[in-house]
Amino acid sequence: MSDESPLIRSLRAAVAAAPEDVPLRLHFTELLLAEGRHDEAVTQAAVALQHAPGDEAVRDLMVRAMQLPTVGTPPPAATETPAPPTTTPPQAAASAAPSPATGGTQPRAFDWAAAEQEVADVVGPRFAADPTGPTDPIDPTDPADAGDATEAPLTADGSGAPADASAWDIDAPGDVRLADVGGMQQVKDRLEAAFLAPMRNPELRKLYGKSLRGGLLLYGPPGCGKTFIARAVAGELGAGFMSVSLSDILDMYIGTSEKNVHDIFEAARRQAPCVIFLDELDALGAKRSRMHHSGLRNVVNQLLTELDGINAAQNEGVFVLAATNVPWDVDLALRRPGRLDRTLLVLPPDAPARESILRYHLRERPIESVDLGKIVKVTEDFSGADLAHLCESAAEYALLDSARSGTIRMIVTKDLLTAAKQIKPSSESWFASARNVAMFANDGGVYDDLVTYLKKKRKL
Repeated sequence: MSDESPLIRSLRAAVAAAPEDVPLRLHFTELLLAEGRHDEAVTQAAVALQHAPGDEAVRDLMVRAMQLPTVGTPPPAATETPAPPTTTPPQAAASAAPSPATGGTQPRAFDWAAAEQEVADVVGPRFAADPTGPTDPIDPTDPADAGDATEAPLTADGSGAPADASAWDIDAPGDVRLADVGGMQQVKDRLEAAFLAPMRNPELRKLYGKSLRGGLLLYGPPGCGKTFIARAVAGELGAGFMSVSLSDILDMYIGTSEKNVHDIFEAARRQAPCVIFLDELDALGAKRSRMHHSGLRNVVNQLLTELDGINAAQNEGVFVLAATNVPWDVDLALRRPGRLDRTLLVLPPDAPARESILRYHLRERPIESVDLGKIVKVTEDFSGADLAHLCESAAEYALLDSARSGTIRMIVTKDLLTAAKQIKPSSESWFASARNVAMFANDGGVYDDLVTYLKKKRKL
């Protein structure tokens, strides 16, 4: 179409590159309507309906494109000055009234299903050597993908509040599973062997006297998906999920912090099976020998008491998962057998996991022929957070070029490679500290898995 404006041409290319971007397609449709291209506007609105069939804005735009009155639109309000009365014969008034049988002047109904199937959106592959395009993966570092919490079960009185009317929220079992974690097969196998398999086999568990309780400490560099893995474990167990941080517990009044710890475990016991996730355990359960405030020491003491339980059956069905970047700063009493006695090293994502995370963060951006294989090769040791920052930086490059030239430019492989050169893996500083611990503080082989990894990467 030679008479198209540069803006229309640019938006047409952007929509073709990002077919699932509904807001962008709606903006494009609005411009088509403004230029009188109603047929093409109908086509674009129908494609938008395929991606967002329940969106009222899309439906309204389709009605406008089809030049139909909106169903249920009230008649225009009367003006302040009434029109002069006219004398209309009764026969004429009767003939002018809408007929219930024929519908009269009622707006016509619109066949949404037919409109959605009217056109098919055919675009080229967004990724290089990927003609079909993968489904959107789940990013293990993104809190938004850590499992959508459904509403908590109602109590006996029909309210949505916990039974003790406390402020502790327990998310219902989510849909996130370990299969949703991209790559990281070694982590999954370790979780299955040490934690999940005994829980999935009640008969074997009973035979071998295995209690339905347990504690697991996840440690490793920041931004590598420890929180997401904890939610995936809760999903595998079909258990509720409660995330607890230091700010949830500490209180300025004496004794209240310890009471908060007790209330959290009591809420989990009432709604067992339940996973309690203790985030940043080094802040919540730091070594008491280094504390100068008795209030923090009392919090650790209360946490130890709750982990033990008054009797063996009290914590049945309560699973405690904790995460920390510095396990060597955690109080040793928390890690003795019967408490957080199992540890799992969560390393930076491997190649399959990096590809999955990159696909996730590029899924709604205008990209063209991106070679993910090249990006994966140059991002070794990048954490999930680093990869998210890489995609953000590449988008900034393309956005700046588009603003300068006035023409929308797609994000290409070069943008991502340039961003990768500018970003230093955030895990490097962590491994520098962990190396000293692995060499001089690996008493009892607690960090043998870390030693093995450092030797494999020739960092030890």
